[in-house]
Amino acid sequence: MNFKTVKLSDIIEIIGGGTPKTSRVDYWNGDIPWLSVKDFNNDNRYVYSTEKSITQAGLENSSTKLLRKDDIIISARGTVGEISMIPFPMAFNQSCYGIRGKNCVDKSYLYYLLKYNIYKLKKLTHGSVFDTITRSTFEQIEINLPALETQKKIGYMLGLLDDKIELNNKINKNLEEQAKIIFRNYTTKNISSQLVSVADVFLTANTGADAIKKAPIVEHNTGIRCIRVGDLSNKRSFFNWGYTEVTDNVFNQYQLHKNDIVITRTASIGLNTIISDDLQAVYNNGLIRLTVNENIILPLFLYRQFQTDNFSKYIACIEHETSVRPNMKINYLLKYKFSLPSIKEQKSLINLLEPMINKQNALIIENERLSALRDALLPELLSGRLNI
Repeated sequence: MNFKTVKLSDIIEIIGGGTPKTSRVDYWNGDIPWLSVKDFNNDNRYVYSTEKSITQAGLENSSTKLLRKDDIIISARGTVGEISMIPFPMAFNQSCYGIRGKNCVDKSYLYYLLKYNIYKLKKLTHGSVFDTITRSTFEQIEINLPALETQKKIGYMLGLLDDKIELNNKINKNLEEQAKIIFRNYTTKNISSQLVSVADVFLTANTGADAIKKAPIVEHNTGIRCIRVGDLSNKRSFFNWGYTEVTDNVFNQYQLHKNDIVITRTASIGLNTIISDDLQAVYNNGLIRLTVNENIILPLFLYRQFQTDNFSKYIACIEHETSVRPNMKINYLLKYKFSLPSIKEQKSLINLLEPMINKQNALIIENERLSALRDALLPELLSGRLNI
């Protein structure tokens, strides 16, 4: 395979993000998605949704430009090196760079090329407060570029794997919506329920290991992962949680087991997941781990209750009561009240829901295998060691 060595500035145009020139409230909540680093999703090649949006007037009074379909976005400040493609026009803030390929480079290939070379970006960061990659440093990175026809073949091959991953994610999202509807309809019609609180049905509720002293995130594979608030807010699967270095005592105390429910208590509070199996993983002190009395309530029933609008509204009360960063105490979670049917009726409902969550878990595992295959092919194809 013939390569030529080029600088990134030879094949891309860099577009800087920005903010509106004034902080007028009427510039926000418009029709144009406004992208920031926290909107990136490692499970998808494309970023489909954003927390904020801006009006056309806000965009026109901003220092940013609108990204086009298939442009690339890279985080350049704070968390450096997150990368996604753009499925439709989006604006973005100053913590990111928009990347647009020139005619000499295939759009899909460019995405994988940058993804493969992301380690170079991380090595070139600097900053006394936040890691930052400067535009000039970015442009000077050298890469090896094959002919355009070869680029298209490589981009297409790797894209097929990501297409399947994204299809699985869509199926899982659809299954989640179905489960919410089934649960809501069943519990709404059930007239034999009694009103209980979480305190009536739990066995244990504890915050996790200290994130700095007891369960720090490390770069190398320790065989033990740690779930953090960001993993739930970014909907990362177990395979994308960070590795941690913990003592045996800490691991034994904070290990995650099947049917544990984990709930965020800081930053984005109230997000939660149910653990599907005993894991080589712990949870840090940004989360609460809840175990329940299965003679009274089935874990999957409580997990689904935590996905309801009723629970979201209960959690939102904390955020409305303070102007500082919200923090949920365990006792507040334990006071949450909901309607609980009998164990027999719960089992009838769970018989409908359990196959759905099993399917979701199976697709998550399939996606991990597809991701591993893609990541193994990536350096082989881009280096020319594997010839198409």
